[in-house]
Amino acid sequence: MLKKINTIKTMIKVSDTAKKKIIDLMTDDGFDAAHDYVRVGVKSGGCSGLSYDLKFDKTKGDDDKIFVDNDIQIAVEKKSFLYLAGTILEFSGGLNGKGFVFNNPNASRTCGCGESFSL
Repeated sequence: MLKKINTIKTMIKVSDTAKKKIIDLMTDDGFDAAHDYVRVGVKSGGCSGLSYDLKFDKTKGDDDKIFVDNDIQIAVEKKSFLYLAGTILEFSGGLNGKGFVFNNPNASRTCGCGESFSL
């Protein structure tokens, strides 16, 4: 008899550079990365139709799904869940710009600034 193995797909992966920047920013803003959340979501807007939303939060909402990757707790509202599955959150500090970058495999089109997308 075969044993059924449940696999859990990581919702959002956090790169090492993004983790370091998140911890630094959370500390600067009075948050604790060990207990508080990085809230990631999707909202209407941007030149491609949808845009990413990232902020820090001390509380978990009733409609939140919580994921942990690279020791970072990520809160995602149910309505954003399907848009973000498999996304990798990275931080770029290069000459072309500085900030968080969402590498989203679900996006069929992104804008030039990388802050909005469509499916």
